[in-house]
Amino acid sequence: MLKKTSWLLATAFTVVLGGAAQAEWQPTKPVEFVVTSSPGGGTDNFARIVQSIIAKHKLMDQSVVVTNKGGGSGAEGYVYAKGAAGDPHKLTFGTNNEYLLPYVAKLAYKPDDLTPVAAMALDEFLLWVNAKAPFDDAKSYIEAVKAKPETLKMGGSQSKDTDQTLTSLVEDATGTKFIYVPFQGGGTAAVQLAGGHIDSNTNNPNENAAQWKAGMIKPLCVFSPTRLQEGPKVTPTMGWSDIPTCKEAGIPVDQFQMPRTTWLPGGVPATAVTFYANLLKKVSETPEWKEYIERTSQTGRFLAGEELKTFIAQDDTKNKKVFEREGWVVR
Repeated sequence: MLKKTSWLLATAFTVVLGGAAQAEWQPTKPVEFVVTSSPGGGTDNFARIVQSIIAKHKLMDQSVVVTNKGGGSGAEGYVYAKGAAGDPHKLTFGTNNEYLLPYVAKLAYKPDDLTPVAAMALDEFLLWVNAKAPFDDAKSYIEAVKAKPETLKMGGSQSKDTDQTLTSLVEDATGTKFIYVPFQGGGTAAVQLAGGHIDSNTNNPNENAAQWKAGMIKPLCVFSPTRLQEGPKVTPTMGWSDIPTCKEAGIPVDQFQMPRTTWLPGGVPATAVTFYANLLKKVSETPEWKEYIERTSQTGRFLAGEELKTFIAQDDTKNKKVFEREGWVVR
Protein backbone atom coordinates (compact mmCIF):
# COMPACT_ATOMS: atom_id res chain seq x y z
CA MET A 1 0.00 0.00 0.00
CA LEU A 2 2.86 2.33 0.86
CA LYS A 3 4.50 1.64 -2.52
CA LYS A 4 1.23 2.34 -4.33
CA THR A 5 0.73 5.61 -2.45
CA SER A 6 4.29 6.70 -3.21
CA TRP A 7 3.81 5.91 -6.88
CA LEU A 8 0.57 7.90 -7.02
CA LEU A 9 2.20 10.88 -5.32
CA ALA A 10 5.17 10.73 -7.68
CA THR A 11 2.87 10.53 -10.70
CA ALA A 12 0.77 13.48 -9.51
CA PHE A 13 3.93 15.48 -8.84
CA THR A 14 5.18 14.76 -12.36
CA VAL A 15 1.85 15.79 -13.91
CA VAL A 16 1.82 19.05 -11.93
CA LEU A 17 5.38 19.83 -12.93
CA GLY A 18 4.65 18.98 -16.55
CA GLY A 19 1.56 21.22 -16.55
CA ALA A 20 3.51 24.07 -14.98
CA ALA A 21 6.25 23.70 -17.57
CA GLN A 22 3.65 23.82 -20.33
CA ALA A 23 1.93 26.85 -18.85
CA GLU A 24 5.22 28.69 -18.58
CA TRP A 25 6.27 28.31 -22.23
CA GLN A 26 8.75 30.93 -23.34
CA PRO A 27 10.84 31.41 -26.49
CA THR A 28 14.13 29.55 -26.44
CA LYS A 29 15.74 31.50 -29.28
CA PRO A 30 15.38 34.95 -30.91
CA VAL A 31 11.85 35.70 -32.13
CA GLU A 32 11.30 36.81 -35.71
CA PHE A 33 8.70 39.53 -36.26
CA VAL A 34 7.47 38.96 -39.83
CA VAL A 35 6.09 42.24 -41.21
CA THR A 36 3.61 41.99 -44.08
CA SER A 37 4.49 45.40 -45.51
CA SER A 38 7.51 47.26 -46.81
CA PRO A 39 9.74 49.30 -44.45
CA GLY A 40 8.08 52.51 -43.30
CA GLY A 41 4.52 51.31 -43.82
CA GLY A 42 1.86 51.24 -41.14
CA THR A 43 2.36 47.56 -40.35
CA ASP A 44 6.13 48.04 -40.22
CA ASN A 45 5.73 50.91 -37.74
CA PHE A 46 3.33 48.76 -35.71
CA ALA A 47 5.83 45.89 -35.42
CA ARG A 48 8.80 48.11 -34.66
CA ILE A 49 7.09 50.02 -31.85
CA VAL A 50 6.17 46.67 -30.28
CA GLN A 51 9.80 45.54 -30.68
CA SER A 52 11.13 48.72 -29.04
CA ILE A 53 8.72 48.49 -26.09
CA ILE A 54 9.60 44.85 -25.44
CA ALA A 55 13.30 45.74 -25.44
CA LYS A 56 12.94 48.88 -23.29
CA HIS A 57 10.84 47.21 -20.60
CA LYS A 58 12.61 43.83 -20.87
CA LEU A 59 9.32 42.02 -21.31
CA MET A 60 10.97 38.99 -22.92
CA ASP A 61 14.33 37.33 -22.38
CA GLN A 62 14.94 36.62 -26.07
CA SER A 63 15.73 39.32 -28.63
CA VAL A 64 13.53 40.26 -31.60
CA VAL A 65 14.53 40.40 -35.28
CA VAL A 66 12.23 42.22 -37.73
CA THR A 67 11.89 40.86 -41.28
CA ASN A 68 9.89 42.65 -43.99
CA LYS A 69 7.96 40.42 -46.39
CA GLY A 70 5.38 42.72 -47.95
CA GLY A 71 5.15 41.36 -51.49
CA GLY A 72 1.72 40.65 -52.93
CA SER A 73 -0.04 43.11 -50.60
CA GLY A 74 1.34 41.14 -47.66
CA ALA A 75 0.70 37.64 -49.01
CA GLU A 76 4.45 36.97 -49.05
CA GLY A 77 4.58 37.22 -45.26
CA TYR A 78 1.59 34.96 -44.72
CA VAL A 79 2.93 32.30 -47.09
CA TYR A 80 6.23 32.48 -45.20
CA ALA A 81 4.36 31.97 -41.92
CA LYS A 82 2.49 28.99 -43.35
CA GLY A 83 5.83 27.39 -44.23
CA ALA A 84 6.92 27.73 -40.60
CA ALA A 85 4.11 25.53 -39.27
CA GLY A 86 4.80 24.41 -35.72
CA ASP A 87 7.44 27.09 -35.07
CA PRO A 88 6.34 29.41 -32.24
CA HIS A 89 9.34 31.71 -32.77
CA LYS A 90 7.81 33.56 -35.76
CA LEU A 91 5.17 36.19 -35.00
CA THR A 92 3.55 37.75 -38.06
CA PHE A 93 2.24 41.34 -38.05
CA GLY A 94 -0.55 42.29 -40.42
CA THR A 95 -4.09 43.57 -40.71
CA ASN A 96 -7.39 42.03 -41.78
CA ASN A 97 -5.68 41.28 -45.09
CA GLU A 98 -4.67 37.91 -43.57
CA TYR A 99 -8.20 36.61 -43.98
CA LEU A 100 -9.36 38.92 -46.80
CA LEU A 101 -6.58 38.54 -49.40
CA PRO A 102 -7.51 34.92 -50.29
CA TYR A 103 -10.93 36.15 -51.44
CA VAL A 104 -9.49 38.34 -54.20
CA ALA A 105 -6.41 36.37 -55.29
CA LYS A 106 -5.35 32.76 -55.60
CA LEU A 107 -2.63 32.43 -52.98
CA ALA A 108 -0.47 29.67 -51.54
CA TYR A 109 -2.06 29.92 -48.11
CA LYS A 110 -5.49 29.86 -46.49
CA PRO A 111 -6.52 31.98 -43.48
CA ASP A 112 -6.77 28.85 -41.32
CA ASP A 113 -3.09 28.08 -41.99
CA LEU A 114 -2.20 30.73 -39.37
CA THR A 115 -3.16 31.08 -35.70
CA PRO A 116 -4.63 34.41 -34.53
CA VAL A 117 -2.92 35.84 -31.45
CA ALA A 118 -4.12 39.40 -30.84
CA ALA A 119 -5.34 42.64 -32.39
CA MET A 120 -3.85 45.68 -30.71
CA ALA A 121 -5.39 48.71 -32.40
CA LEU A 122 -7.91 49.80 -35.00
CA ASP A 123 -6.98 52.17 -37.80
CA GLU A 124 -9.52 54.90 -38.49
CA PHE A 125 -10.16 56.20 -42.03
CA LEU A 126 -10.91 59.69 -43.29
CA LEU A 127 -12.00 61.26 -46.56
CA TRP A 128 -9.35 63.75 -47.73
CA VAL A 129 -9.07 66.25 -50.60
CA ASN A 130 -6.37 68.60 -51.80
CA ALA A 131 -6.15 71.84 -49.81
CA LYS A 132 -6.88 73.89 -52.95
CA ALA A 133 -10.06 71.95 -53.76
CA PRO A 134 -13.26 74.04 -53.62
CA PHE A 135 -14.84 71.59 -51.18
CA ASP A 136 -14.95 72.42 -47.47
CA ASP A 137 -17.28 69.60 -46.46
CA ALA A 138 -18.03 66.04 -47.51
CA LYS A 139 -21.53 66.85 -48.77
CA SER A 140 -20.33 69.31 -51.43
CA TYR A 141 -17.63 66.89 -52.58
CA ILE A 142 -20.09 64.02 -52.92
CA GLU A 143 -22.46 66.25 -54.89
CA ALA A 144 -19.60 67.08 -57.27
CA VAL A 145 -18.86 63.39 -57.77
CA LYS A 146 -22.55 62.71 -58.46
CA ALA A 147 -22.60 65.49 -61.04
CA LYS A 148 -19.60 64.00 -62.88
CA PRO A 149 -19.64 60.20 -62.37
CA GLU A 150 -16.42 58.31 -63.13
CA THR A 151 -14.50 61.57 -63.48
CA LEU A 152 -13.02 62.38 -60.07
CA LYS A 153 -10.15 60.19 -58.87
CA MET A 154 -10.05 58.40 -55.52
CA GLY A 155 -6.57 57.16 -54.62
CA GLY A 156 -5.77 54.35 -52.23
CA SER A 157 -3.36 51.67 -51.15
CA GLN A 158 -3.51 48.64 -53.48
CA SER A 159 -6.48 47.41 -55.48
CA LYS A 160 -9.26 45.23 -54.03
CA ASP A 161 -7.92 46.09 -50.58
CA THR A 162 -9.03 48.23 -47.64
CA ASP A 163 -9.13 51.62 -49.39
CA GLN A 164 -10.98 50.34 -52.43
CA THR A 165 -13.40 48.48 -50.17
CA LEU A 166 -14.20 51.72 -48.36
CA THR A 167 -14.52 53.54 -51.70
CA SER A 168 -17.06 50.92 -52.79
CA LEU A 169 -19.03 51.39 -49.55
CA VAL A 170 -19.13 55.16 -50.14
CA GLU A 171 -20.27 54.68 -53.74
CA ASP A 172 -23.00 52.26 -52.70
CA ALA A 173 -24.21 54.54 -49.88
CA THR A 174 -24.22 57.76 -51.91
CA GLY A 175 -24.93 56.68 -55.49
CA THR A 176 -21.59 57.99 -56.73
CA LYS A 177 -18.88 56.52 -58.92
CA PHE A 178 -15.17 57.38 -58.64
CA ILE A 179 -12.19 56.42 -60.75
CA TYR A 180 -10.23 54.36 -58.23
CA VAL A 181 -6.44 54.72 -58.56
CA PRO A 182 -4.34 52.17 -56.61
CA PHE A 183 -0.84 52.90 -55.31
CA GLN A 184 1.78 50.81 -53.54
CA GLY A 185 0.88 52.26 -50.15
CA GLY A 186 -0.91 54.97 -48.25
CA GLY A 187 2.22 57.12 -48.17
CA THR A 188 2.28 57.30 -51.96
CA ALA A 189 -1.44 58.07 -52.06
CA ALA A 190 -0.81 60.98 -49.68
CA VAL A 191 1.95 62.41 -51.89
CA GLN A 192 -0.23 62.07 -54.99
CA LEU A 193 -3.12 63.91 -53.30
CA ALA A 194 -0.82 66.68 -52.05
CA GLY A 195 0.47 67.10 -55.60
CA GLY A 196 -3.03 67.33 -57.07
CA HIS A 197 -2.67 64.16 -59.17
CA ILE A 198 -5.79 62.64 -57.61
CA ASP A 199 -8.88 64.34 -56.19
CA SER A 200 -9.24 62.47 -52.89
CA ASN A 201 -8.10 59.53 -50.82
CA THR A 202 -9.32 57.54 -47.82
CA ASN A 203 -6.08 57.36 -45.85
CA ASN A 204 -5.85 56.82 -42.13
CA PRO A 205 -4.66 59.76 -39.97
CA ASN A 206 -1.03 58.71 -39.72
CA GLU A 207 -0.56 58.40 -43.49
CA ASN A 208 -1.83 61.92 -44.27
CA ALA A 209 -0.80 63.81 -41.12
CA ALA A 210 2.39 65.34 -42.54
CA GLN A 211 0.66 66.68 -45.64
CA TRP A 212 -2.21 68.06 -43.57
CA LYS A 213 0.21 69.76 -41.17
CA ALA A 214 1.98 71.30 -44.18
CA GLY A 215 -1.31 72.74 -45.47
CA MET A 216 -1.30 70.65 -48.66
CA ILE A 217 -4.45 68.59 -48.03
CA LYS A 218 -7.53 68.79 -45.81
CA PRO A 219 -9.84 66.24 -44.14
CA LEU A 220 -13.56 66.31 -44.84
CA CYS A 221 -14.83 63.63 -42.43
CA VAL A 222 -13.94 60.50 -40.44
CA PHE A 223 -15.67 57.13 -40.92
CA SER A 224 -16.46 56.67 -37.25
CA PRO A 225 -19.66 56.90 -35.17
CA THR A 226 -17.92 59.46 -32.93
CA ARG A 227 -15.29 62.10 -33.53
CA LEU A 228 -11.65 61.21 -32.92
CA GLN A 229 -10.12 61.82 -29.51
CA GLU A 230 -8.90 65.25 -28.57
CA GLY A 231 -5.20 65.96 -28.81
CA PRO A 232 -2.74 68.62 -29.91
CA LYS A 233 -3.67 70.78 -32.91
CA VAL A 234 -2.27 69.46 -36.19
CA THR A 235 -2.71 72.76 -38.01
CA PRO A 236 -2.94 76.21 -36.41
CA THR A 237 -6.73 75.92 -36.28
CA MET A 238 -7.64 72.20 -36.31
CA GLY A 239 -6.96 68.94 -34.50
CA TRP A 240 -8.30 65.43 -35.08
CA SER A 241 -11.32 65.97 -32.82
CA ASP A 242 -12.45 68.93 -34.96
CA ILE A 243 -13.14 66.70 -37.97
CA PRO A 244 -16.84 65.79 -38.33
CA THR A 245 -17.96 62.20 -38.69
CA CYS A 246 -18.92 61.21 -42.21
CA LYS A 247 -22.44 60.39 -41.06
CA GLU A 248 -23.00 63.89 -39.70
CA ALA A 249 -21.38 65.27 -42.87
CA GLY A 250 -23.88 63.48 -45.10
CA ILE A 251 -22.22 60.15 -46.00
CA PRO A 252 -24.22 57.27 -44.45
CA VAL A 253 -21.25 55.04 -43.68
CA ASP A 254 -21.22 54.82 -39.89
CA GLN A 255 -17.90 53.11 -39.31
CA PHE A 256 -14.93 51.63 -41.12
CA GLN A 257 -11.87 50.39 -39.27
CA MET A 258 -8.90 48.12 -39.97
CA PRO A 259 -7.43 45.97 -37.18
CA ARG A 260 -3.69 45.72 -36.50
CA THR A 261 -3.28 41.97 -36.04
CA THR A 262 -0.66 39.40 -35.03
CA TRP A 263 -0.46 35.73 -36.01
CA LEU A 264 1.55 32.60 -35.26
CA PRO A 265 2.03 29.72 -37.71
CA GLY A 266 -0.38 26.82 -37.56
CA GLY A 267 0.34 23.85 -35.33
CA VAL A 268 1.97 25.79 -32.49
CA PRO A 269 1.29 24.96 -28.81
CA ALA A 270 -1.67 26.74 -27.23
CA THR A 271 0.69 27.84 -24.48
CA ALA A 272 2.75 29.76 -27.04
CA VAL A 273 -0.36 31.61 -28.19
CA THR A 274 -1.11 32.48 -24.57
CA PHE A 275 2.47 33.65 -24.01
CA TYR A 276 2.40 36.11 -26.93
CA ALA A 277 -1.13 37.33 -26.13
CA ASN A 278 0.00 38.10 -22.58
CA LEU A 279 3.19 39.72 -23.86
CA LEU A 280 1.32 41.99 -26.28
CA LYS A 281 -1.21 42.86 -23.60
CA LYS A 282 1.66 44.12 -21.43
CA VAL A 283 2.95 46.13 -24.40
CA SER A 284 -0.48 47.74 -24.83
CA GLU A 285 -0.43 48.94 -21.23
CA THR A 286 2.84 50.90 -21.46
CA PRO A 287 3.08 54.70 -21.77
CA GLU A 288 5.00 54.28 -25.03
CA TRP A 289 2.14 52.34 -26.63
CA LYS A 290 -0.41 54.90 -25.48
CA GLU A 291 1.76 57.66 -26.97
CA TYR A 292 1.98 55.74 -30.26
CA ILE A 293 -1.82 55.33 -30.38
CA GLU A 294 -2.35 59.05 -29.72
CA ARG A 295 0.33 60.11 -32.21
CA THR A 296 -1.11 57.97 -35.01
CA SER A 297 -4.76 58.71 -34.07
CA GLN A 298 -5.62 55.02 -33.95
CA THR A 299 -8.19 53.55 -31.60
CA GLY A 300 -6.56 51.47 -28.90
CA ARG A 301 -8.43 48.20 -28.47
CA PHE A 302 -6.87 44.91 -27.40
CA LEU A 303 -8.52 41.71 -28.59
CA ALA A 304 -7.46 38.12 -27.97
CA GLY A 305 -9.00 34.68 -27.58
CA GLU A 306 -12.71 34.27 -28.32
CA GLU A 307 -13.24 38.04 -28.51
CA LEU A 308 -10.70 38.23 -31.35
CA LYS A 309 -12.27 35.27 -33.17
CA THR A 310 -15.69 36.92 -32.99
CA PHE A 311 -14.30 40.20 -34.34
CA ILE A 312 -12.58 38.40 -37.24
CA ALA A 313 -15.77 36.53 -38.16
CA GLN A 314 -17.84 39.73 -38.20
CA ASP A 315 -15.24 41.73 -40.12
CA ASP A 316 -14.81 38.90 -42.61
CA THR A 317 -18.55 38.77 -43.30
CA LYS A 318 -18.88 42.54 -43.72
CA ASN A 319 -15.99 42.80 -46.19
CA LYS A 320 -16.96 39.69 -48.14
CA LYS A 321 -20.32 41.30 -48.98
CA VAL A 322 -18.47 44.15 -50.70
CA PHE A 323 -16.15 41.77 -52.55
CA GLU A 324 -19.11 39.78 -53.85
CA ARG A 325 -21.01 42.90 -54.93
CA GLU A 326 -17.95 44.18 -56.81
CA GLY A 327 -17.25 40.78 -58.38
CA TRP A 328 -13.76 40.57 -56.84
CA VAL A 329 -14.05 37.06 -55.37
CA VAL A 330 -11.85 34.59 -57.24
CA ARG A 331 -13.35 31.22 -58.15
